[in-house]
Amino acid sequence: MSISISSIPDLTTVRARHPEAIAEAAARRVRRPLIGDSGRLMIVAADHPARGALGVGDRGLAMANRADLLERLCTALSRPGVDGVLATADVLEDLLLLGVLENKVVMGSMNRGGLAGAAFEMDDRFTGHRAEDIARLRFDAGKLLLRIDYDDPGSLTTMEASARAVDAMAARELPLFVEPFISRRIDGRVRNDLSAEAVTRSVAIASGLGGTSAYTWLKLPVTRNPDDMAEVLETSTLPAVLLGGDIGGSPADQTAAYERWRKALRLPTVQGMVVGRSLLYPAGGSVEEAVDTAVGLL
Repeated sequence: MSISISSIPDLTTVRARHPEAIAEAAARRVRRPLIGDSGRLMIVAADHPARGALGVGDRGLAMANRADLLERLCTALSRPGVDGVLATADVLEDLLLLGVLENKVVMGSMNRGGLAGAAFEMDDRFTGHRAEDIARLRFDAGKLLLRIDYDDPGSLTTMEASARAVDAMAARELPLFVEPFISRRIDGRVRNDLSAEAVTRSVAIASGLGGTSAYTWLKLPVTRNPDDMAEVLETSTLPAVLLGGDIGGSPADQTAAYERWRKALRLPTVQGMVVGRSLLYPAGGSVEEAVDTAVGLL
């Protein structure tokens, strides 16, 4: 049977009474190529809540309201130039039921076990989508987070699991976006090193994961000094997208981030952007304005 969802409050009713509607919506979704006519890729990310990372700037629980998050995602996905979304199963299934993923790139988030602030944060188990789930639901790609702390043995577990995920996705001819960092704990909190040397090392490690890199993409931060990105990207021939991340809580921070992205997007291996909180919860202006500005950078 076909279920029609007209509003976000309807989602719980359908989930309770017709859980099969999710698979039906996935089966009939109209797909599109990963790279469209523009030759660039603009993806909105919303996989943070599953890792317990709900904060944006100084708002500790900004992403905790699911209806608000879905409304922001629906707005972002409706804007010209937005190609798709990256999220965990719960969010993607809500969006499927809302009917907003037609002709969009849908990326499943795979490892969310490294909960923000946990003692085991670097042992980032694959608790989200598996390769078989992404294939079964006819999604278009996957994404994994690879943070490497040379002082934490949990990073080796994450590396090994990530390599097997690369193999599993490649066996199904599905692109996998690997988001690597060199990380370390400072005062008990995991911090990512955005120096050119650290990002270069992370690119080299991520590029070598698995038995083939044929379907591997890189999802990379802009280095602390954006002028270093050209040399960093010489480390690999793999296609790359820029990640946005939480860029700060003021309009000035947002403007500075746009300028960093603009410079990096000129580099030849950069194919687009995957940006989440800074567009969905902009420091200044509306979601529409933030998304349209980011699309304009491409």
